[in-house]
Amino acid sequence: MKHTILLLCTTIVVSFVFQKCATNAITGRKQLSLISESEVQTMAASEYKNFLSANKVIGTTSGNKDALAVQRVGNKVINAIKKYYSEKGLANEIAGYNWEINTVNSNEVNAWCMPGGKIVVYTGILPITQNDATLAVVMGHEIAHALAKHGSERMSQGMIQQFGGAALSAALSSKPAETRNLFMNAYGLGSQIGGILPFSRKNELEADKLGLMFSALAGYDPKESIAFWQRMSKVGSGQKPPEFMSTHPADETRIEQLQKIMPEILSNYYKQQ
Repeated sequence: MKHTILLLCTTIVVSFVFQKCATNAITGRKQLSLISESEVQTMAASEYKNFLSANKVIGTTSGNKDALAVQRVGNKVINAIKKYYSEKGLANEIAGYNWEINTVNSNEVNAWCMPGGKIVVYTGILPITQNDATLAVVMGHEIAHALAKHGSERMSQGMIQQFGGAALSAALSSKPAETRNLFMNAYGLGSQIGGILPFSRKNELEADKLGLMFSALAGYDPKESIAFWQRMSKVGSGQKPPEFMSTHPADETRIEQLQKIMPEILSNYYKQQ
């Protein structure tokens, strides 16, 4: 009897998850999706505003070279993405994006992009990127996570674990603090409860490939990514690694994967400018 009930419950859960899966337009992969893109973009816009008001944002009007570099590189990558999506007939996928790029004065080695194109680059990562090409790889990688809806996928998984798959509106109504923490965790902004959820190996490989594509389409040499991840692998040696490392594992396996896909990227997407 217990076995029958357990089997029935498992079947119901599997059926529920299957029904809530959607095919991502850019990766072609089915992923769990309990939250609509409009919902996560609304949350992202609110949390982005809160984050900027609580941190030291460096404006470009002062002529700060770091902020100007981040804006320059970011805009080139974004324009390349818009063109690529348009050529692939996917312009509607990013029609709701209200792109924003900000540089935050912080020693933290980090960068991220939330749904709707809300981007932050910390000054702490710039000594490791060292040039525009590697900065483009980092920004392309983070934007790729947003376009591939990896954060939404992680948040959906967390909602099943914490709220039994309840709708976002219901979760926000009954447990707003927990839901907000889940969002912050899923999109790499940290949380007062627990640590940032690591991206899966599949998510990372998707973001690596798409990030290289986007930076290459913007005219940046994707081969610079190898040297960047080699430098990243040495950051935090002997101490707690930065958040960027905890969510973006830089190891020999990753570099090997980048080297494997590099010929395809160079052949199909990179045109030296």
